[in-house]
Amino acid sequence: MMGLPVLSALARMSTRYRWIVVAIWLVLILGAVLGSRTIGGTFNNDLTLAGTDSQAAYDTLREQFPELAGDGMQAIVHSTDAAESVTSPALRAAVEDAVATVAALDGVAAARSPYEPPQPMVSTDGRTAMVTIQFTARAKDIPVETLAQAQAAFEGVRVAGGQVEFGGPAAQAESGPSGSEAYGLLAAALVLLIVFGSVFAMLVTLVTALIALGVGLASITMLASTVTIGTSGPIVAAMIGLGVGIDYALLIVTRHREGMRRGLAPNAAIEAAMTTAGRSVLVAGATVIIAILSLYAIGIPFVSSLGLASAIVVSATMLASVTLLPALLAIFGRNLDRVRVRRIGTKTPAGVTGPAGPNGAGRAESQPGAGWHGWVERIQRRRWLAAFASILVLAILAVPLLSLRLGTADGGSQAADTTQRKAYDLIVEGFGAGWAGPLLVTVDFGADSTPTESQAASTALHAKLAATEGVSAVTPPRFGTNGSTALYTVIPTSSPDDAATETLVHELRDTVLPEAAPGASTHVGGATATSIDLADTLLAQIGWFILIVVVLAFIVLLIEFRAPFIAAMAVIMNLFAVGAAYGPVVAVFQWGWWPADWLGVMSGPVESFVPVMLFAVLFGLSTDYTVFLLSRVKEELARTGDPNLAVRDALAATAKVILAAASVMVVVFGSFILNDQRTVTMFGFGLATAIAVYVLIVILVLVPALLAIAGRPAWGRTPRHPSKDPESELLAREPKQTPDLIPNPT
Repeated sequence: MMGLPVLSALARMSTRYRWIVVAIWLVLILGAVLGSRTIGGTFNNDLTLAGTDSQAAYDTLREQFPELAGDGMQAIVHSTDAAESVTSPALRAAVEDAVATVAALDGVAAARSPYEPPQPMVSTDGRTAMVTIQFTARAKDIPVETLAQAQAAFEGVRVAGGQVEFGGPAAQAESGPSGSEAYGLLAAALVLLIVFGSVFAMLVTLVTALIALGVGLASITMLASTVTIGTSGPIVAAMIGLGVGIDYALLIVTRHREGMRRGLAPNAAIEAAMTTAGRSVLVAGATVIIAILSLYAIGIPFVSSLGLASAIVVSATMLASVTLLPALLAIFGRNLDRVRVRRIGTKTPAGVTGPAGPNGAGRAESQPGAGWHGWVERIQRRRWLAAFASILVLAILAVPLLSLRLGTADGGSQAADTTQRKAYDLIVEGFGAGWAGPLLVTVDFGADSTPTESQAASTALHAKLAATEGVSAVTPPRFGTNGSTALYTVIPTSSPDDAATETLVHELRDTVLPEAAPGASTHVGGATATSIDLADTLLAQIGWFILIVVVLAFIVLLIEFRAPFIAAMAVIMNLFAVGAAYGPVVAVFQWGWWPADWLGVMSGPVESFVPVMLFAVLFGLSTDYTVFLLSRVKEELARTGDPNLAVRDALAATAKVILAAASVMVVVFGSFILNDQRTVTMFGFGLATAIAVYVLIVILVLVPALLAIAGRPAWGRTPRHPSKDPESELLAREPKQTPDLIPNPT
């Protein structure tokens, strides 16, 4: 972590060479954008899970059934005329032509007509047919042109009067920002205008965050050409980057303006802000990055790549906060508040009395019973009650977590206007929910098994599978290149994200297959089984992941504060806060409680990787506010030696800015709730809820209560005698400045 001399030197360099720094950032973002367009990759969901049963099934497919090793797409043809069947001559001819066209495309292993034996795929009412298309590659490797050509081949079906929708793994197109983030940005700008009362101060904050975000997103787009990053990766990274970018800039700008109100020249105020708020930003940002990169400990590339994307964007915001932001502040100088939307008082912030002098005058002084001082005094007097009440509220919010069920939502959770959702609805209506997520069962009867023995065993196994509870249909066995490996397609009676389907997969693996095919090597695969294995793997690893994040965060906080109690208190409070965030997510997205209907989301399992991603992000973000507040408490404690007074003065000086920063986070994260991806909506809701709960309950109630209970020993060897703050030391070296921030423009 950068020390104070380094931050001071960085601030002086950024202010002295302000235009060069800005030019470097402009060149950087231009180069990153051009690079992303030139060598940028695409974002794809690749759930490769080494060591799982579904991966073993895929490996068997690749070896014994190479034509089936790629991912598939379903083209659902539906007759829009109730009086006409999909088997009518006109529609059938159009479908057959489309199938022939698709089958001839490079990269397509097979395209099966819905009218052909051994199992025609036409619904009982005759109005819906299912065309299955098998590609030679996994979804992430299918060329965009091939996918587009395959879908375009069905235009003739539409001309003939049929409705065509596409589903399956290959049809999950790359998703990008939906435009909802623009609402969050506008809301954040409004919050900043209210907080600063200044157009330029707002613009400096937003420009810093947006340039950093642009560099970060362009960087992960370039990275996507060599690393597989999920479709939700750039959206989640943008959500986190925009939130922390605005927050970090807001905190530094606020401290800079505070220094100027106390009489510092603009450049000196920037230096003071960098050595205080800037250091807090680096500590907080480092904690966020450490927490997110700890996702690599889980060992699932899909999950860790999402963390990597977010960490890159957060790193860009940190770098911009300590280089670009000081340069922009230096350019505006005393004109930062020239364009105002409301009257900006020239007095010092709440709790600060007058410009600071060489002896530290002008610092926050206690005002018993008034404002935030009065709030903290009441908390300190009723410390045990406040601590118990806040912990009780957090525990109540976390109660739904006890019924958490992980999984992957099926096509029924997609936005109603997407082709994937329409395809899913047509499949469920025409064939049954299980057809939306078939299971692939591979059985290797062994090299010593003769063809006759393998055939007899496969027939018996087929009957056993068909008789299993929860199975709707089973296709006849298909043998691989070695003649002893059979492949069955098992259709569940329940939907892919139903708990009954998960039960069926485990029953097949643990009971049905071992009993029906003793000695054979059996595996259950397919997209549905892979999703179930993802949930099981994450549940098995989440304990170690949480431990790693907590230990690393504790070490960072211990280095920063050199007080074991403070570091331990921070990580324990974060654990409570994350649990309190999980509860509402389960209640809304799994139970379907309000505002699920308003958000337009269907109830179902919580996406498997969301809890670990939420934990990593929330643990880092909640640490931000703890660091911002406790760093100020440490400053005041070093100045006064009185722990209770230090908490009152620190909260009085930071409460408004912390609430403003939290408001920015909430509106930015909340805007992503409007995204049409269920996963992104879940992230936005969870993050917005968690930040609101953390600031309102933990920061404003629990922290003052616990610090009052712990008293002076909590801070270890923090000096008891008064000391000068950074602003006072800088003022002592500079000519006296007028405390008025802006001169009269005459």
